[in-house]
Amino acid sequence: MTYYVHPSAYVDQPCTIGEGTKIWHFCHIMPHAQIGRNCVLGQNVFVASGVKIGDNVKIQNNVSVYAGVELEDDVFCGPSCVFTNVINPRAQIVRRDEYLPTLVRRGATIGANATIICDVTIGRYAFIGAGAVVRGDVPDYALMLGVPAKQHGWMSRHGYRLSLPDAEGIMRCPQSGWRYQLQEGLLRCLDYPEDQPLV
Repeated sequence: MTYYVHPSAYVDQPCTIGEGTKIWHFCHIMPHAQIGRNCVLGQNVFVASGVKIGDNVKIQNNVSVYAGVELEDDVFCGPSCVFTNVINPRAQIVRRDEYLPTLVRRGATIGANATIICDVTIGRYAFIGAGAVVRGDVPDYALMLGVPAKQHGWMSRHGYRLSLPDAEGIMRCPQSGWRYQLQEGLLRCLDYPEDQPLV
């Protein structure tokens, strides 16, 4: 076996788990889940059937990744963050055929105790602050805070708030110095390919 599963965890077969992934205490992986390489699933993580998780994803303690959720590569899910897959749940009504999708794109961060209401896309390298409640799509690199979550600026790939734009519309990461600019309404990094992992 090229991945690690703690003896207290349950991994139902068939499922796909990539090389180097670590699944810690009391996790439950349902059949037909797909988990990529070099992921870390902290204590008490649940992954439902049909969920797709990319490479190098970090899921902290007490997170449930329900059917309909997809996490692309390099996503970070903070402790006890919450995903949903039904807009209008009722205990007396079965709505398994009404699950709505949630896509968390490459490199995004979801802070501790944040709630993601289903049927949304969280853009690349977006940053959802702790405790925020996301009810709609989030742009790439956006910093989202509050209840309901609203945009409060932009975050760099290194996880730092970007400076205000200069006269040429350039924003800089205070840690890396990389430049970012809005282009046709989308924030883009000018100094490093966005599909390339950080070294």
